[in-house]
Amino acid sequence: MICPRCRSAEAGPVAFSPVPGHWTMSSCTACWYSWRSTEPDTATDPEAYPVEFRLTAEDITTAPRLV
Repeated sequence: MICPRCRSAEAGPVAFSPVPGHWTMSSCTACWYSWRSTEPDTATDPEAYPVEFRLTAEDITTAPRLV
């Protein structure tokens, strides 16, 4: 699975609907973006995710860290 926000392959399912088949919750371990399968393409599809909100690998590694 590819993350819509950072296009990392480090994304995958983390939770499932209590009613089988209704939705899947996915998350990216690279940028921590999370989304549910029932959200619009602009939140779930890497090609449709808004360009202005995308992150690169450099954005992630140089982001300020709160300690």
